[in-house]
Amino acid sequence: MKYGNIILEKKEYVYLKRLLNMNTYTDNSNTKSSIQRLLGELKTAQIVDEIEMPKDVIRFNSSVKVAAEHGWENTLKVVVPSEKNIKEHKISVLSPMGIALFGYSENDELVWDFPGGQSKIKIVAVTQDENHKRIEVLL
Repeated sequence: MKYGNIILEKKEYVYLKRLLNMNTYTDNSNTKSSIQRLLGELKTAQIVDEIEMPKDVIRFNSSVKVAAEHGWENTLKVVVPSEKNIKEHKISVLSPMGIALFGYSENDELVWDFPGGQSKIKIVAVTQDENHKRIEVLL
């Protein structure tokens, strides 16, 4: 991991914790497991001010090019749950892939349990959308 731990901007951290706490009672065992793992990672996460946030870290509205060990590759946008749209490659931060990626940075590799089984993925590229500042409105 490039920065040692996942990194989150303060306001996004607060919003993400709210989302996770509201969704810990899901019936989907894979999603529940992913949420528990992310909650564990948040205990050691680096929480930073907006000005200190590295540009290559995945956050709300980041576009992320990911590659899996079995040859799958895709570019996804991590969004708040209400904006998810699979046809537009917008995934909810509460989906197993969104949970897995959030707070990681470009060139990081991780192993995660997805609905289709455990998979190793690499974060190939991260691009920021200026809309990440909209999270302030949701708080």
